[in-house]
Amino acid sequence: MPAHLRLNRSSTLSDVAEYAYSTTVAPGTELIYTAGACPLDAEGRTVAVGDYAGQARRVMANLATALGEAGAGLADVVRTTVYVASTRQEDLVTAWEVVRDSFAEHQHDPPSTLLGVAVLGYDDQLVEVEAVAAVPAAE
Repeated sequence: MPAHLRLNRSSTLSDVAEYAYSTTVAPGTELIYTAGACPLDAEGRTVAVGDYAGQARRVMANLATALGEAGAGLADVVRTTVYVASTRQEDLVTAWEVVRDSFAEHQHDPPSTLLGVAVLGYDDQLVEVEAVAAVPAAE
């Protein structure tokens, strides 16, 4: 865990959530707000059509790229919002497990909101993830 972040647990709320309930960032920390990462390849085509897990994997790879270009990584994420175009809870869980596992590689479990939505912006798009990250401010 980066020293500029603290994931906050709860001793009174349920421990069933697979993430921290809040994040605190240290003074002098710069915040990075991402656009929603989408399951698009370099040519702008939607990948893994019909595959929630496949799209979630591309989304997380694209999110990691966007964060890296802003000077951050997945370990610097302080919260996410995960959008899944489905009314079926099992589809949301499928996408969530990929997102969760992407952070687990960094021993990180930032707070997250998981939402089922009617439609997303690109043809055949099923998953989108936006994030807020924090890095120590440049001096």
